[in-house]
Amino acid sequence: MSVSRTDIAGRLLLPLERLGRRTTVALAGLGYAAMLLAESLWFTAAGWARGQPVRVRMVVEQMRQVGVDAIPIVSLLSLTIGVMLGIQFIAALGEFGAESQVVLAAAKSITREFGALITGIVVAGRSGSSFAARLGSMVVSQEVDALVVLGIDPVRYLVAPALIAMLVMMPVLTVLADLVAVVGAGLYAAPALDLDLAGYVLATLGHLETRDLWEGLSKSCVFAVLITLVGVSTGFSVRGGAEGVGRATTRAVVLSISAIVIADMLFSFFLNR
Repeated sequence: MSVSRTDIAGRLLLPLERLGRRTTVALAGLGYAAMLLAESLWFTAAGWARGQPVRVRMVVEQMRQVGVDAIPIVSLLSLTIGVMLGIQFIAALGEFGAESQVVLAAAKSITREFGALITGIVVAGRSGSSFAARLGSMVVSQEVDALVVLGIDPVRYLVAPALIAMLVMMPVLTVLADLVAVVGAGLYAAPALDLDLAGYVLATLGHLETRDLWEGLSKSCVFAVLITLVGVSTGFSVRGGAEGVGRATTRAVVLSISAIVIADMLFSFFLNR
């Protein structure tokens, strides 16, 4: 059975065609997310002038779900990471006789890097999946279409409150994660440095600069935008009923965490040159 040159060329070009299609889909997704961000900011700033204000009650409810409900798990993981960093820094710096630098190393790494990163990953797993599942269920059950028929803009009603809540609560959770992680590091490192826990915390505060806190908080704001946009855009694009909602939820978590890690790498590259 002979194979024509056309068939061979088609098979060779098939991977390139798939790459092109996936690239087109990815660019369309980025454009859609950018549109959601622009519309959310517009409704937040000027929606009240057009009779489409962002409801404060919905923002407060989203803040409770995103921030307050996440305090226990963020605190637990931050404490664990803090203890781990204390163990690692004592072991690593002790080989060079530089145990006195443990306080500085832990303070910088927690406030610049780990506090925001831990918070972002936890919130992505909780709230990013929640956004995708809730909006996906509303799309499948045609509740989003019903909002449009009633004259309620879905972006104003569903996306803008989530974005505002994330932008407010992510920095708050990051500060909490920083404090708990510092205490966790002190629980292990303070006895090795002949300090009590209060002295360790005061020494940490003495080593911190405004830049350290600003870097972590700026990361948390970017993470908040990424988590929200990935979650809501994935939710709005759900197709295929309940199975599609499940796929969208998983996809939202994976994409959110991937976006957070990539953004964190870019932050670290440009801010520490």
